[in-house]
Amino acid sequence: MSRSGSSPRRARVPALAKLNLDLRVLAKRPDGYHELRTVFQTISLADSIEIEFSPGRASRIELLDDPGIPNNLVVRAAKLAMEAMRAPGRIDLRLIKRIPMGAGLGGGSSDAAAVLLALPALAGRRLRFETLAGLGAELGSDVPFFLLGGAAVGIGRGTELFPLPDVAAAPAVLVAPGIHVDTARAYAELSPGLTSESQQNKIFSFQSHAWNLSAGGPAGNDFESVVFARHGRLAVLKRELVRAGASYAMMTGSGSALYGLFSGREEASRALRRVGQVLREREKALVVSLVSRARYRRMWGRALAEHTIPGTWPPQSRHER
Repeated sequence: MSRSGSSPRRARVPALAKLNLDLRVLAKRPDGYHELRTVFQTISLADSIEIEFSPGRASRIELLDDPGIPNNLVVRAAKLAMEAMRAPGRIDLRLIKRIPMGAGLGGGSSDAAAVLLALPALAGRRLRFETLAGLGAELGSDVPFFLLGGAAVGIGRGTELFPLPDVAAAPAVLVAPGIHVDTARAYAELSPGLTSESQQNKIFSFQSHAWNLSAGGPAGNDFESVVFARHGRLAVLKRELVRAGASYAMMTGSGSALYGLFSGREEASRALRRVGQVLREREKALVVSLVSRARYRRMWGRALAEHTIPGTWPPQSRHER
Protein backbone atom coordinates (compact mmCIF):
# COMPACT_ATOMS: atom_id res chain seq x y z
CA MET A 1 0.00 0.00 0.00
CA SER A 2 1.46 3.31 -0.97
CA ARG A 3 0.27 6.84 -1.70
CA SER A 4 1.33 10.42 -1.42
CA GLY A 5 0.82 12.15 1.91
CA SER A 6 2.59 12.83 5.17
CA SER A 7 4.04 10.29 7.55
CA PRO A 8 2.08 7.10 6.77
CA ARG A 9 2.32 4.46 9.50
CA ARG A 10 1.92 0.79 8.59
CA ALA A 11 1.46 -2.53 10.33
CA ARG A 12 0.41 -6.06 9.52
CA VAL A 13 -1.52 -7.50 12.44
CA PRO A 14 -2.92 -10.96 13.28
CA ALA A 15 -6.60 -11.76 13.76
CA LEU A 16 -6.80 -15.17 15.43
CA ALA A 17 -9.74 -17.53 15.33
CA LYS A 18 -11.41 -18.88 18.46
CA LEU A 19 -12.99 -22.05 19.73
CA ASN A 20 -15.77 -22.37 22.26
CA LEU A 21 -14.53 -24.92 24.80
CA ASP A 22 -18.00 -24.91 26.34
CA LEU A 23 -21.23 -23.19 25.30
CA ARG A 24 -24.53 -23.17 27.18
CA VAL A 25 -27.63 -21.27 26.06
CA LEU A 26 -29.97 -20.06 28.80
CA ALA A 27 -33.12 -17.92 28.67
CA LYS A 28 -33.91 -15.23 26.12
CA ARG A 29 -33.15 -11.77 27.47
CA PRO A 30 -35.41 -8.68 27.35
CA ASP A 31 -33.09 -7.16 24.71
CA GLY A 32 -33.78 -10.09 22.36
CA TYR A 33 -30.42 -11.82 22.85
CA HIS A 34 -29.99 -15.09 24.74
CA GLU A 35 -28.14 -15.38 28.03
CA LEU A 36 -24.98 -17.42 27.45
CA ARG A 37 -22.29 -19.18 29.42
CA THR A 38 -19.23 -19.97 27.35
CA VAL A 39 -15.48 -20.48 27.46
CA PHE A 40 -13.61 -18.79 24.61
CA GLN A 41 -10.14 -19.87 23.52
CA THR A 42 -7.90 -18.33 20.83
CA ILE A 43 -6.22 -20.68 18.34
CA SER A 44 -3.35 -20.36 15.89
CA LEU A 45 -5.47 -20.15 12.71
CA ALA A 46 -5.52 -16.46 11.79
CA ASP A 47 -6.44 -13.84 9.24
CA SER A 48 -4.00 -10.98 8.61
CA ILE A 49 -4.82 -7.30 8.20
CA GLU A 50 -2.52 -4.75 6.62
CA ILE A 51 -3.28 -1.26 7.93
CA GLU A 52 -1.86 2.06 6.79
CA PHE A 53 -2.75 5.34 8.49
CA SER A 54 -1.85 8.87 7.39
CA PRO A 55 -2.89 11.91 9.44
CA GLY A 56 -5.07 14.41 7.59
CA ARG A 57 -7.80 16.99 7.95
CA ALA A 58 -10.49 14.64 6.69
CA SER A 59 -11.10 10.94 7.19
CA ARG A 60 -11.27 8.35 4.46
CA ILE A 61 -11.34 4.58 4.85
CA GLU A 62 -10.69 2.23 1.96
CA LEU A 63 -10.68 -1.57 1.92
CA LEU A 64 -8.25 -2.62 -0.80
CA ASP A 65 -8.76 -5.87 -2.69
CA ASP A 66 -12.18 -6.13 -1.06
CA PRO A 67 -12.90 -9.87 -0.53
CA GLY A 68 -16.61 -9.17 -1.03
CA ILE A 69 -17.80 -9.84 2.51
CA PRO A 70 -21.19 -8.15 3.04
CA ASN A 71 -21.21 -5.48 5.75
CA ASN A 72 -17.50 -6.06 6.39
CA LEU A 73 -16.72 -5.47 10.06
CA VAL A 74 -13.19 -4.17 9.45
CA VAL A 75 -14.52 -1.01 7.81
CA ARG A 76 -17.17 -0.52 10.49
CA ALA A 77 -14.53 -1.01 13.20
CA ALA A 78 -12.24 1.55 11.56
CA LYS A 79 -15.08 4.10 11.43
CA LEU A 80 -15.96 3.61 15.09
CA ALA A 81 -12.32 3.84 16.17
CA MET A 82 -11.71 7.01 14.19
CA GLU A 83 -14.80 8.64 15.67
CA ALA A 84 -13.79 7.66 19.20
CA MET A 85 -10.20 8.90 18.75
CA ARG A 86 -11.19 12.09 16.94
CA ALA A 87 -8.10 11.59 14.82
CA PRO A 88 -8.88 12.36 11.17
CA GLY A 89 -6.79 10.75 8.49
CA ARG A 90 -6.76 8.27 5.68
CA ILE A 91 -6.84 4.53 6.37
CA ASP A 92 -6.08 1.82 3.84
CA LEU A 93 -6.95 -1.73 4.86
CA ARG A 94 -6.17 -5.04 3.22
CA LEU A 95 -7.72 -8.22 4.66
CA ILE A 96 -6.10 -11.60 4.00
CA LYS A 97 -8.69 -14.25 4.89
CA ARG A 98 -7.69 -17.69 6.16
CA ILE A 99 -10.44 -18.31 8.73
CA PRO A 100 -13.49 -19.94 7.11
CA MET A 101 -16.50 -17.64 7.18
CA GLY A 102 -19.75 -18.60 8.90
CA ALA A 103 -18.15 -21.54 10.74
CA GLY A 104 -18.40 -20.39 14.38
CA LEU A 105 -14.68 -19.50 14.50
CA GLY A 106 -15.16 -15.76 15.03
CA GLY A 107 -13.17 -14.61 12.00
CA GLY A 108 -15.16 -11.45 11.32
CA SER A 109 -15.22 -10.53 15.01
CA SER A 110 -11.47 -11.06 15.32
CA ASP A 111 -10.84 -8.91 12.23
CA ALA A 112 -12.86 -6.10 13.82
CA ALA A 113 -11.02 -6.39 17.14
CA ALA A 114 -7.67 -6.31 15.35
CA VAL A 115 -8.57 -2.97 13.76
CA LEU A 116 -9.70 -1.58 17.13
CA LEU A 117 -6.40 -2.58 18.74
CA ALA A 118 -4.13 -1.43 15.93
CA LEU A 119 -5.56 1.92 14.86
CA PRO A 120 -4.90 3.82 18.11
CA ALA A 121 -1.29 2.63 17.99
CA LEU A 122 -0.88 3.93 14.44
CA ALA A 123 -2.83 7.15 15.00
CA GLY A 124 -0.98 8.11 18.19
CA ARG A 125 -4.11 8.11 20.31
CA ARG A 126 -5.07 6.22 23.45
CA LEU A 127 -8.40 4.45 23.91
CA ARG A 128 -9.09 2.88 27.29
CA PHE A 129 -9.99 -0.80 27.34
CA GLU A 130 -13.50 0.09 28.50
CA THR A 131 -13.95 2.21 25.39
CA LEU A 132 -12.58 -0.47 23.09
CA ALA A 133 -14.83 -3.10 24.68
CA GLY A 134 -17.86 -0.86 24.22
CA LEU A 135 -17.03 -0.34 20.55
CA GLY A 136 -16.48 -4.07 20.17
CA ALA A 137 -19.87 -4.89 21.68
CA GLU A 138 -21.49 -2.57 19.13
CA LEU A 139 -19.91 -4.60 16.35
CA GLY A 140 -20.70 -8.09 17.64
CA SER A 141 -20.94 -10.25 20.74
CA ASP A 142 -17.61 -12.04 20.16
CA VAL A 143 -15.56 -8.92 19.38
CA PRO A 144 -14.66 -7.92 22.99
CA PHE A 145 -13.08 -11.34 23.62
CA PHE A 146 -10.53 -10.77 20.88
CA LEU A 147 -9.38 -7.64 22.68
CA LEU A 148 -8.09 -10.02 25.40
CA GLY A 149 -7.15 -13.39 23.89
CA GLY A 150 -6.27 -16.63 25.66
CA ALA A 151 -9.03 -18.38 27.61
CA ALA A 152 -11.94 -16.47 29.11
CA VAL A 153 -15.42 -17.05 30.44
CA GLY A 154 -18.08 -15.08 28.61
CA ILE A 155 -21.51 -14.48 30.12
CA GLY A 156 -24.52 -12.40 29.19
CA ARG A 157 -24.36 -11.98 25.42
CA GLY A 158 -20.78 -13.22 25.70
CA THR A 159 -19.49 -9.66 26.07
CA GLU A 160 -19.01 -9.83 29.86
CA LEU A 161 -15.61 -11.49 30.12
CA PHE A 162 -13.57 -12.99 32.93
CA PRO A 163 -10.04 -14.29 32.21
CA LEU A 164 -9.18 -17.89 32.94
CA PRO A 165 -5.65 -19.15 33.61
CA ASP A 166 -3.81 -20.08 30.44
CA VAL A 167 -4.22 -23.71 29.48
CA ALA A 168 -1.53 -25.83 27.84
CA ALA A 169 -0.97 -25.12 24.14
CA ALA A 170 -2.60 -28.39 23.15
CA PRO A 171 -2.99 -29.25 19.47
CA ALA A 172 -6.42 -29.65 17.93
CA VAL A 173 -7.72 -31.01 14.65
CA LEU A 174 -10.13 -28.50 13.19
CA VAL A 175 -12.68 -29.57 10.58
CA ALA A 176 -14.43 -26.96 8.43
CA PRO A 177 -17.32 -28.72 6.66
CA GLY A 178 -18.29 -25.81 4.41
CA ILE A 179 -21.87 -25.92 5.72
CA HIS A 180 -23.71 -22.69 6.50
CA VAL A 181 -25.67 -22.84 9.75
CA ASP A 182 -28.54 -20.38 10.21
CA THR A 183 -27.74 -19.07 13.71
CA ALA A 184 -31.10 -17.34 14.20
CA ARG A 185 -32.91 -20.56 13.34
CA ALA A 186 -30.71 -22.55 15.70
CA TYR A 187 -31.58 -20.20 18.57
CA ALA A 188 -35.28 -20.43 17.68
CA GLU A 189 -35.19 -24.22 17.70
CA LEU A 190 -33.38 -24.27 21.05
CA SER A 191 -35.79 -21.90 22.78
CA PRO A 192 -38.66 -24.36 23.55
CA GLY A 193 -36.31 -26.48 25.68
CA LEU A 194 -34.94 -23.59 27.77
CA THR A 195 -36.83 -24.35 31.00
CA SER A 196 -35.89 -22.99 34.42
CA GLU A 197 -34.75 -26.46 35.52
CA SER A 198 -32.57 -26.96 32.46
CA GLN A 199 -31.00 -23.53 32.96
CA GLN A 200 -30.01 -24.35 36.54
CA ASN A 201 -28.51 -27.68 35.48
CA LYS A 202 -26.55 -25.97 32.71
CA ILE A 203 -25.15 -23.38 35.10
CA PHE A 204 -23.88 -26.05 37.51
CA SER A 205 -22.45 -28.11 34.65
CA PHE A 206 -20.76 -25.06 33.15
CA GLN A 207 -19.24 -24.10 36.50
CA SER A 208 -17.80 -27.58 36.86
CA HIS A 209 -16.19 -27.44 33.44
CA ALA A 210 -14.78 -23.94 33.94
CA TRP A 211 -13.17 -24.97 37.24
CA ASN A 212 -11.68 -28.11 35.66
CA LEU A 213 -10.67 -26.63 32.32
CA SER A 214 -6.94 -27.30 32.76
CA ALA A 215 -7.73 -30.95 33.53
CA GLY A 216 -9.74 -31.33 30.33
CA GLY A 217 -13.07 -31.78 32.06
CA PRO A 218 -16.28 -32.58 30.14
CA ALA A 219 -17.64 -29.86 27.89
CA GLY A 220 -20.82 -29.26 25.94
CA ASN A 221 -22.33 -27.15 23.20
CA ASP A 222 -26.08 -26.73 23.38
CA PHE A 223 -26.30 -25.94 19.67
CA GLU A 224 -25.22 -29.45 18.72
CA SER A 225 -28.65 -30.95 19.44
CA VAL A 226 -30.50 -28.75 16.96
CA VAL A 227 -27.74 -28.22 14.41
CA PHE A 228 -26.88 -31.94 14.16
CA ALA A 229 -30.58 -32.73 13.67
CA ARG A 230 -30.58 -30.49 10.61
CA HIS A 231 -27.06 -31.29 9.38
CA GLY A 232 -26.40 -34.95 10.14
CA ARG A 233 -23.00 -34.84 8.45
CA LEU A 234 -21.65 -32.79 11.38
CA ALA A 235 -22.48 -35.58 13.83
CA VAL A 236 -20.61 -38.02 11.58
CA LEU A 237 -17.53 -35.79 11.52
CA LYS A 238 -17.60 -35.41 15.30
CA ARG A 239 -17.66 -39.20 15.69
CA GLU A 240 -14.66 -39.45 13.36
CA LEU A 241 -12.69 -37.05 15.58
CA VAL A 242 -13.50 -39.17 18.63
CA ARG A 243 -12.53 -42.37 16.81
CA ALA A 244 -9.27 -40.70 15.81
CA GLY A 245 -8.40 -40.36 19.52
CA ALA A 246 -9.59 -36.88 20.54
CA SER A 247 -9.77 -36.40 24.30
CA TYR A 248 -13.02 -34.68 23.48
CA ALA A 249 -14.60 -33.28 20.36
CA MET A 250 -17.37 -30.76 19.80
CA MET A 251 -18.76 -28.08 17.52
CA THR A 252 -17.66 -24.50 18.06
CA GLY A 253 -20.15 -21.64 18.28
CA SER A 254 -23.37 -22.29 16.38
CA GLY A 255 -21.31 -24.24 13.84
CA SER A 256 -20.44 -25.57 11.50
CA ALA A 257 -16.74 -26.09 12.37
CA LEU A 258 -15.82 -28.96 14.70
CA TYR A 259 -12.65 -29.73 16.59
CA GLY A 260 -11.00 -32.42 18.62
CA LEU A 261 -8.28 -31.89 21.23
CA PHE A 262 -5.24 -34.19 21.36
CA SER A 263 -2.42 -34.85 23.82
CA GLY A 264 0.40 -34.07 21.41
CA ARG A 265 1.30 -32.94 17.91
CA GLU A 266 2.11 -36.45 16.72
CA GLU A 267 -1.29 -37.72 17.86
CA ALA A 268 -3.00 -34.78 16.17
CA SER A 269 -1.12 -35.40 12.92
CA ARG A 270 -2.16 -39.07 12.92
CA ALA A 271 -5.75 -38.04 13.57
CA LEU A 272 -5.61 -35.53 10.74
CA ARG A 273 -4.56 -38.27 8.32
CA ARG A 274 -7.36 -40.53 9.52
CA VAL A 275 -10.03 -37.83 9.37
CA GLY A 276 -8.74 -36.73 5.97
CA GLN A 277 -9.67 -40.13 4.53
CA VAL A 278 -13.39 -39.52 5.13
CA LEU A 279 -13.63 -35.88 4.07
CA ARG A 280 -15.84 -34.95 1.16
CA GLU A 281 -15.43 -32.21 -1.41
CA ARG A 282 -15.43 -28.72 0.25
CA GLU A 283 -14.64 -30.26 3.66
CA LYS A 284 -11.24 -29.29 5.05
CA ALA A 285 -9.21 -30.25 8.10
CA LEU A 286 -6.02 -28.91 9.64
CA VAL A 287 -4.02 -29.03 12.86
CA VAL A 288 -4.08 -25.90 15.01
CA SER A 289 -2.90 -25.12 18.53
CA LEU A 290 -4.47 -23.32 21.46
CA VAL A 291 -2.93 -19.86 21.92
CA SER A 292 -2.47 -18.57 25.45
CA ARG A 293 -3.12 -14.99 26.46
CA ALA A 294 0.61 -14.44 26.96
CA ARG A 295 1.42 -15.75 23.48
CA TYR A 296 -1.45 -13.76 21.96
CA ARG A 297 -0.05 -10.54 23.38
CA ARG A 298 3.50 -11.40 22.32
CA MET A 299 2.22 -11.82 18.77
CA TRP A 300 0.66 -8.38 18.96
CA GLY A 301 3.79 -6.93 20.52
CA ARG A 302 5.87 -8.14 17.56
CA ALA A 303 3.31 -6.92 15.01
CA LEU A 304 3.21 -3.40 16.50
CA ALA A 305 6.78 -3.18 17.85
CA GLU A 306 7.59 -0.14 15.70
CA HIS A 307 4.59 1.79 17.00
CA THR A 308 3.95 0.80 20.62
CA ILE A 309 5.47 0.92 24.09
CA PRO A 310 6.57 -2.62 25.04
CA GLY A 311 4.50 -4.46 27.61
CA THR A 312 1.37 -2.30 27.40
CA TRP A 313 -2.14 -3.64 26.94
CA PRO A 314 -4.12 -2.52 25.08
CA PRO A 315 -1.11 -1.60 22.93
CA GLN A 316 -0.12 1.98 23.78
CA SER A 317 1.25 4.13 20.97
CA ARG A 318 4.78 5.52 21.10
CA HIS A 319 3.51 8.20 18.69
CA GLU A 320 1.15 9.65 21.30
CA ARG A 321 1.48 13.38 21.88
